Amino acid sequence: MSDFLTSTQSSPIFNLSIAPARVCRGVNALGEAGTAIASLGSRPLVIGGDRTLELIQPYLAPLTTQLAITSSSYSPDCSETSLAALKEKVTSHKADVIIGVGGGKALDTAKLIAHQSQLPIVTIPTSAATCAAWTALSNVYSNAGAFLYDVGLAKCPDLLILDYNLIATAPPRTLIAGIGDALAKWYEASVSSGSSEQTMIIAAVQQARVLRDILLQKSIAALENPGSPIWQEVVDATVLLAGVIGGIGGAQCRTVAAHAVHNGLTHIPAAHQALHGEKVAYGILVQLRLEEMLQGNQLAVTARKQLIEFYQAINLPLSLEDLGLGEITLSELRRAAEIACGVGSDIHRLPFSVTPAQLMAAMVSTSPIAQSMDKTGGKSDIYAQ
Repeated sequence: MSDFLTSTQSSPIFNLSIAPARVCRGVNALGEAGTAIASLGSRPLVIGGDRTLELIQPYLAPLTTQLAITSSSYSPDCSETSLAALKEKVTSHKADVIIGVGGGKALDTAKLIAHQSQLPIVTIPTSAATCAAWTALSNVYSNAGAFLYDVGLAKCPDLLILDYNLIATAPPRTLIAGIGDALAKWYEASVSSGSSEQTMIIAAVQQARVLRDILLQKSIAALENPGSPIWQEVVDATVLLAGVIGGIGGAQCRTVAAHAVHNGLTHIPAAHQALHGEKVAYGILVQLRLEEMLQGNQLAVTARKQLIEFYQAINLPLSLEDLGLGEITLSELRRAAEIACGVGSDIHRLPFSVTPAQLMAAMVSTSPIAQSMDKTGGKSDIYAQ
């Protein structure tokens, strides 16, 4: 008995923020959520982008009879500048609850403000482009949109409202991007978890496999039938199930090279026209290429071929050109790769080391840009290290 207690007491303690305290999900969910929001506070500060705040007004109007609502834009980005201005808004409005409305950056901003202000947080995604509405994590960017660092939060949101009517107002491209972002859960978690035998990590990886299969099997039909039951299933997968995986698995079951590539690309201004999930989807292909190049992993070759066919079917990017980066310079590509391989980067969760030169080679290896670089001597520079 004493041996058991000794071994248990010496084990590390993991604090997992697995899920929102409550999820309201369905058609017209926002219209039915007034009481749930009011239970958290009476003076909400609604944070979102300029266009989203205008879009959400008709949805929030019925709530103004019981709540003293004010709104504020997070522009120019989820940046330290915006966070400082919004904290002043919290004080001036005497807000007692934060409501985040919009896409990933709006929700990240709102979650972080609530965390810093020690206030309840409600997340209302307006698209299915990310799982940010679920997670206890916020990414911070520069005012120009370049990724800087992420912040682990004390808890998942107090309330998540997934209104299918609201999600349906978003362009189809956002759901496609969400599919790309959610797919990364399997390709990254299965690598970052290594050979772990921890029950929660095994559960998270298996959920990631289920998520991948749902998306590969149902995405095409969902995109062809917006608003349908199968469309709702895919929305649930990208917003909710993707969040579950990170919550159960924790930091050991999250981002690897695919998100590191995204983070590096955000430092290229021309890449800002591409959505988060589009850059991540491309990053999955790059990660698989690295596994092939540096490990000789033939399973990665097979997975990459499968994904290329799927990407073509739903219009996810296969190359830098597809991301609008056909004119990227060698120095820009090198900068993105160096940032992706920097100290503390998610790419170091790979079971092998990667240099910026190797990452650059993987990023252009199947792209037409490789041919032009080869003609100018650029490609030989990529392999120089």
